[in-house]
Amino acid sequence: MANLNINIGKLQLKNPVMTASGTFGYGSEYSDFMDISRIGGIIVKGTTIRARQGNPYPRMAETHAGMLNAVGLQNKGVDYFISHIYPTVKDIDTNIIVNVSGSTIDEYIETAEKLNILENIPAIELNISCPNVKEGGMAFGTSCLSAAQVVREVRRVYKNELIVKLSPNVTDISEIALAVEAEGADSVSLINTLLGMAIDSEKRKPVLSTITGGLSGPAVKPIALRMVWQVARAVKIPVIGLGGIMNAADAIEFMLAGASAIQIGTANFIDPTVTIKVIDGMNDYLDRHNFKSVSEIIGALGEI
Repeated sequence: MANLNINIGKLQLKNPVMTASGTFGYGSEYSDFMDISRIGGIIVKGTTIRARQGNPYPRMAETHAGMLNAVGLQNKGVDYFISHIYPTVKDIDTNIIVNVSGSTIDEYIETAEKLNILENIPAIELNISCPNVKEGGMAFGTSCLSAAQVVREVRRVYKNELIVKLSPNVTDISEIALAVEAEGADSVSLINTLLGMAIDSEKRKPVLSTITGGLSGPAVKPIALRMVWQVARAVKIPVIGLGGIMNAADAIEFMLAGASAIQIGTANFIDPTVTIKVIDGMNDYLDRHNFKSVSEIIGALGEI
Protein backbone atom coordinates (compact mmCIF):
# COMPACT_ATOMS: atom_id res chain seq x y z
CA MET A 1 0.00 0.00 0.00
CA ALA A 2 1.10 3.55 -0.77
CA ASN A 3 1.49 6.16 1.96
CA LEU A 4 -1.76 8.16 2.04
CA ASN A 5 -0.71 10.52 4.85
CA ILE A 6 -0.86 14.19 3.98
CA ASN A 7 -0.41 17.44 5.90
CA ILE A 8 -2.54 20.54 5.41
CA GLY A 9 -0.41 23.07 7.23
CA LYS A 10 -0.15 21.64 10.76
CA LEU A 11 -3.22 19.48 10.19
CA GLN A 12 -2.17 15.85 9.83
CA LEU A 13 -4.50 13.66 7.77
CA LYS A 14 -4.28 9.85 7.57
CA ASN A 15 -5.49 10.24 3.96
CA PRO A 16 -6.59 13.16 1.76
CA VAL A 17 -10.32 12.31 1.84
CA MET A 18 -12.62 14.54 3.87
CA THR A 19 -16.36 15.15 3.97
CA ALA A 20 -17.87 18.47 2.94
CA SER A 21 -19.83 20.53 5.43
CA GLY A 22 -23.58 20.09 5.36
CA THR A 23 -23.48 16.67 3.69
CA PHE A 24 -22.27 14.46 6.53
CA GLY A 25 -24.07 15.82 9.59
CA TYR A 26 -21.74 15.63 12.57
CA GLY A 27 -20.14 12.38 11.41
CA SER A 28 -21.57 10.01 13.97
CA GLU A 29 -24.77 9.66 11.90
CA TYR A 30 -22.76 7.65 9.36
CA SER A 31 -21.15 5.27 11.85
CA ASP A 32 -23.83 2.63 11.18
CA PHE A 33 -22.62 2.37 7.57
CA MET A 34 -18.85 2.32 7.95
CA ASP A 35 -15.83 2.96 10.15
CA ILE A 36 -15.83 6.77 10.05
CA SER A 37 -12.40 6.88 11.71
CA ARG A 38 -10.92 5.82 8.35
CA ILE A 39 -11.78 9.21 6.84
CA GLY A 40 -9.02 11.83 6.80
CA GLY A 41 -11.29 14.50 8.21
CA ILE A 42 -14.95 15.25 8.89
CA ILE A 43 -16.14 18.81 8.40
CA VAL A 44 -19.33 19.19 10.38
CA LYS A 45 -22.34 21.21 9.28
CA GLY A 46 -22.23 25.01 9.29
CA THR A 47 -22.19 26.47 12.80
CA THR A 48 -23.24 30.00 13.72
CA ILE A 49 -23.10 32.09 16.88
CA ARG A 50 -26.85 31.67 17.49
CA ALA A 51 -29.37 29.02 16.52
CA ARG A 52 -30.86 29.33 13.02
CA GLN A 53 -34.08 27.77 11.78
CA GLY A 54 -32.99 27.87 8.17
CA ASN A 55 -35.13 28.76 5.16
CA PRO A 56 -38.77 27.74 4.63
CA TYR A 57 -39.53 24.53 2.73
CA PRO A 58 -39.11 23.53 -0.05
CA ARG A 59 -35.38 24.11 0.18
CA MET A 60 -33.86 21.25 -1.80
CA ALA A 61 -34.39 20.24 -5.42
CA GLU A 62 -32.87 17.53 -7.58
CA THR A 63 -31.37 18.57 -10.91
CA HIS A 64 -30.31 16.47 -13.92
CA ALA A 65 -26.71 16.26 -12.70
CA GLY A 66 -26.78 17.30 -9.09
CA MET A 67 -28.93 19.18 -6.62
CA LEU A 68 -29.92 22.65 -5.49
CA ASN A 69 -30.11 23.51 -1.82
CA ALA A 70 -31.17 26.54 0.16
CA VAL A 71 -31.21 25.03 3.64
CA GLY A 72 -30.03 28.32 5.14
CA LEU A 73 -27.45 27.10 7.67
CA GLN A 74 -29.99 25.48 9.99
CA ASN A 75 -28.19 24.65 13.25
CA LYS A 76 -28.60 25.04 17.00
CA GLY A 77 -25.70 27.44 17.47
CA VAL A 78 -22.12 27.15 18.69
CA ASP A 79 -23.00 26.88 22.40
CA TYR A 80 -25.22 23.88 21.69
CA PHE A 81 -22.45 22.35 19.59
CA ILE A 82 -19.97 22.76 22.45
CA SER A 83 -22.28 21.34 25.14
CA HIS A 84 -24.12 18.60 23.23
CA ILE A 85 -22.36 17.66 19.99
CA TYR A 86 -18.68 18.00 20.85
CA PRO A 87 -18.79 15.38 23.66
CA THR A 88 -20.15 12.82 21.18
CA VAL A 89 -17.55 13.44 18.43
CA LYS A 90 -14.37 14.50 20.25
CA ASP A 91 -13.02 10.96 20.58
CA ILE A 92 -13.55 9.90 16.97
CA ASP A 93 -10.12 8.96 15.62
CA THR A 94 -10.02 11.50 12.82
CA ASN A 95 -9.90 15.28 12.39
CA ILE A 96 -13.19 16.89 13.38
CA ILE A 97 -13.33 20.34 11.76
CA VAL A 98 -16.08 22.90 12.33
CA ASN A 99 -17.46 24.96 9.45
CA VAL A 100 -18.04 28.48 10.78
CA SER A 101 -20.58 30.87 9.26
CA GLY A 102 -21.87 34.32 10.11
CA SER A 103 -23.69 37.40 8.86
CA THR A 104 -21.29 39.92 10.40
CA ILE A 105 -17.57 39.88 11.16
CA ASP A 106 -18.35 40.02 14.88
CA GLU A 107 -20.38 36.80 14.56
CA TYR A 108 -17.45 35.03 12.88
CA ILE A 109 -15.10 36.27 15.61
CA GLU A 110 -17.35 35.20 18.48
CA THR A 111 -17.90 31.72 17.05
CA ALA A 112 -14.18 31.19 16.38
CA GLU A 113 -13.27 32.36 19.88
CA LYS A 114 -15.66 29.89 21.47
CA LEU A 115 -14.22 27.01 19.42
CA ASN A 116 -10.69 27.83 20.60
CA ILE A 117 -11.37 26.06 23.89
CA LEU A 118 -12.11 22.68 22.27
CA GLU A 119 -8.94 20.59 22.47
CA ASN A 120 -10.04 18.02 19.89
CA ILE A 121 -11.07 20.49 17.18
CA PRO A 122 -7.78 21.09 15.31
CA ALA A 123 -9.19 23.46 12.67
CA ILE A 124 -12.13 25.49 11.50
CA GLU A 125 -13.34 26.03 7.95
CA LEU A 126 -14.43 29.63 7.46
CA ASN A 127 -17.41 29.85 5.13
CA ILE A 128 -17.11 33.29 3.53
CA SER A 129 -19.95 32.66 1.08
CA CYS A 130 -22.37 34.02 3.70
CA PRO A 131 -24.20 37.31 3.09
CA ASN A 132 -22.75 40.30 4.93
CA VAL A 133 -25.87 41.92 6.39
CA LYS A 134 -24.04 45.18 7.07
CA GLU A 135 -23.09 45.48 3.39
CA GLY A 136 -26.49 44.93 1.87
CA GLY A 137 -26.30 41.14 1.67
CA MET A 138 -23.27 40.76 -0.60
CA ALA A 139 -21.31 37.66 0.39
CA PHE A 140 -18.01 38.22 2.21
CA GLY A 141 -16.23 36.02 -0.29
CA THR A 142 -17.21 37.94 -3.40
CA SER A 143 -14.77 40.81 -2.90
CA CYS A 144 -11.09 40.81 -2.00
CA LEU A 145 -11.63 43.58 0.55
CA SER A 146 -14.38 41.89 2.56
CA ALA A 147 -12.79 38.43 2.29
CA ALA A 148 -9.48 39.80 3.57
CA GLN A 149 -11.19 41.67 6.39
CA VAL A 150 -13.10 38.72 7.83
CA VAL A 151 -10.07 36.41 7.60
CA ARG A 152 -7.80 39.01 9.22
CA GLU A 153 -10.16 39.45 12.18
CA VAL A 154 -10.73 35.72 12.70
CA ARG A 155 -7.01 34.99 12.37
CA ARG A 156 -6.40 37.50 15.17
CA VAL A 157 -8.43 35.43 17.65
CA TYR A 158 -8.27 31.84 16.37
CA LYS A 159 -5.18 29.84 17.35
CA ASN A 160 -5.52 26.60 15.34
CA GLU A 161 -5.54 25.79 11.62
CA LEU A 162 -7.67 28.17 9.59
CA ILE A 163 -9.18 26.84 6.35
CA VAL A 164 -11.05 29.41 4.26
CA LYS A 165 -13.81 28.10 1.98
CA LEU A 166 -14.08 30.12 -1.22
CA SER A 167 -17.12 31.04 -3.26
CA PRO A 168 -17.08 30.31 -7.02
CA ASN A 169 -19.53 33.14 -7.67
CA VAL A 170 -16.75 35.61 -8.46
CA THR A 171 -14.90 36.93 -11.49
CA ASP A 172 -11.43 35.72 -10.44
CA ILE A 173 -11.25 33.23 -7.59
CA SER A 174 -7.44 33.40 -7.57
CA GLU A 175 -7.58 37.03 -6.43
CA ILE A 176 -9.78 36.09 -3.48
CA ALA A 177 -7.44 33.20 -2.61
CA LEU A 178 -4.41 35.48 -2.64
CA ALA A 179 -6.25 38.02 -0.47
CA VAL A 180 -7.09 35.48 2.26
CA GLU A 181 -3.61 33.94 2.07
CA ALA A 182 -2.13 37.37 2.78
CA GLU A 183 -4.30 37.71 5.88
CA GLY A 184 -3.25 34.43 7.47
CA ALA A 185 -5.33 31.61 5.99
CA ASP A 186 -3.46 28.33 6.46
CA SER A 187 -5.25 26.74 3.48
CA VAL A 188 -8.22 27.28 1.19
CA SER A 189 -11.05 24.93 0.21
CA LEU A 190 -12.97 25.34 -3.02
CA ILE A 191 -15.46 25.42 -4.43
CA ASN A 192 -18.61 26.20 -2.49
CA THR A 193 -21.88 25.87 -4.40
CA LEU A 194 -22.69 27.78 -7.56
CA LEU A 195 -25.79 29.97 -7.59
CA GLY A 196 -28.62 28.39 -9.56
CA MET A 197 -32.40 28.00 -9.70
CA ALA A 198 -35.15 25.63 -10.78
CA ILE A 199 -38.65 26.36 -12.10
CA ASP A 200 -41.79 24.22 -12.06
CA SER A 201 -43.18 25.01 -15.52
CA GLU A 202 -46.62 23.51 -14.76
CA LYS A 203 -47.12 25.72 -11.72
CA ARG A 204 -45.09 28.58 -13.24
CA LYS A 205 -43.33 29.00 -9.93
CA PRO A 206 -39.78 28.55 -8.61
CA VAL A 207 -39.11 25.16 -7.03
CA LEU A 208 -37.19 26.59 -4.04
CA SER A 209 -38.84 28.88 -1.49
CA THR A 210 -35.85 31.21 -1.83
CA ILE A 211 -36.05 31.11 -5.66
CA THR A 212 -32.26 30.61 -5.99
CA GLY A 213 -30.02 28.09 -4.25
CA GLY A 214 -26.62 26.46 -4.30
CA LEU A 215 -25.89 23.97 -7.10
CA SER A 216 -23.69 20.98 -6.25
CA GLY A 217 -22.98 17.54 -7.66
CA PRO A 218 -21.43 16.28 -10.93
CA ALA A 219 -22.63 19.33 -12.89
CA VAL A 220 -20.17 21.63 -11.12
CA LYS A 221 -17.08 19.41 -11.36
CA PRO A 222 -15.47 20.89 -14.51
CA ILE A 223 -15.79 24.39 -13.06
CA ALA A 224 -14.48 23.31 -9.67
CA LEU A 225 -11.56 21.48 -11.25
CA ARG A 226 -10.60 24.56 -13.28
CA MET A 227 -10.79 26.82 -10.25
CA VAL A 228 -8.68 24.46 -8.11
CA TRP A 229 -6.06 24.39 -10.87
CA GLN A 230 -6.04 28.19 -11.07
CA VAL A 231 -5.80 28.74 -7.32
CA ALA A 232 -3.13 26.06 -6.78
CA ARG A 233 -0.94 27.89 -9.30
CA ALA A 234 -1.50 31.23 -7.55
CA VAL A 235 -1.06 30.55 -3.82
CA LYS A 236 1.64 28.95 -1.69
CA ILE A 237 -0.72 27.50 0.93
CA PRO A 238 -2.41 24.09 0.50
CA VAL A 239 -5.58 23.82 -1.57
CA ILE A 240 -8.46 21.48 -0.69
CA GLY A 241 -10.59 20.61 -3.72
CA LEU A 242 -14.29 19.85 -3.83
CA GLY A 243 -17.20 20.07 -6.21
CA GLY A 244 -18.84 17.09 -7.90
CA ILE A 245 -16.43 14.40 -6.67
CA MET A 246 -18.31 11.12 -7.01
CA ASN A 247 -15.53 8.52 -7.08
CA ALA A 248 -11.79 7.94 -6.76
CA ALA A 249 -11.07 9.00 -10.35
CA ASP A 250 -12.68 12.38 -9.68
CA ALA A 251 -10.68 12.80 -6.48
CA ILE A 252 -7.41 11.99 -8.24
CA GLU A 253 -8.17 14.55 -10.96
CA PHE A 254 -8.44 17.26 -8.31
CA MET A 255 -5.13 16.25 -6.79
CA LEU A 256 -3.43 16.21 -10.19
CA ALA A 257 -4.79 19.75 -10.65
CA GLY A 258 -3.01 20.81 -7.45
CA ALA A 259 -5.24 19.91 -4.51
CA SER A 260 -3.48 18.48 -1.45
CA ALA A 261 -6.74 16.96 -0.19
CA ILE A 262 -10.35 16.70 -1.30
CA GLN A 263 -13.84 16.85 0.16
CA ILE A 264 -16.82 14.74 -0.84
CA GLY A 265 -20.27 16.33 -0.56
CA THR A 266 -23.36 15.48 -2.60
CA ALA A 267 -22.14 11.92 -3.27
CA ASN A 268 -22.69 11.13 0.43
CA PHE A 269 -26.45 11.41 -0.14
CA ILE A 270 -26.27 8.79 -2.90
CA ASP A 271 -23.85 6.37 -1.22
CA PRO A 272 -23.10 6.83 2.49
CA THR A 273 -19.92 4.73 2.12
CA VAL A 274 -18.48 6.67 -0.84
CA THR A 275 -15.62 8.14 1.20
CA ILE A 276 -14.25 4.70 2.02
CA LYS A 277 -14.54 3.64 -1.62
CA VAL A 278 -12.61 6.74 -2.69
CA ILE A 279 -9.85 6.01 -0.15
CA ASP A 280 -9.53 2.43 -1.40
CA GLY A 281 -9.69 3.53 -5.04
CA MET A 282 -7.02 6.15 -4.47
CA ASN A 283 -4.73 3.53 -2.95
CA ASP A 284 -5.34 1.21 -5.90
CA TYR A 285 -4.49 4.02 -8.35
CA LEU A 286 -1.22 4.77 -6.56
CA ASP A 287 -0.25 1.10 -6.54
CA ARG A 288 -1.07 0.64 -10.22
CA HIS A 289 1.04 3.63 -11.18
CA ASN A 290 3.90 2.74 -8.84
CA PHE A 291 3.60 5.82 -6.61
CA LYS A 292 4.94 5.38 -3.09
CA SER A 293 3.08 8.35 -1.61
CA VAL A 294 -0.07 10.27 -2.45
CA SER A 295 1.94 13.49 -2.19
CA GLU A 296 3.63 12.54 -5.48
CA ILE A 297 0.47 13.19 -7.49
CA ILE A 298 -0.29 16.66 -6.10
CA GLY A 299 -0.07 19.07 -9.02
CA ALA A 300 1.41 16.33 -11.22
CA LEU A 301 -0.63 17.35 -14.23
CA GLY A 302 1.42 16.87 -17.38
CA GLU A 303 1.09 18.83 -20.60
CA ILE A 304 -0.50 17.59 -23.83
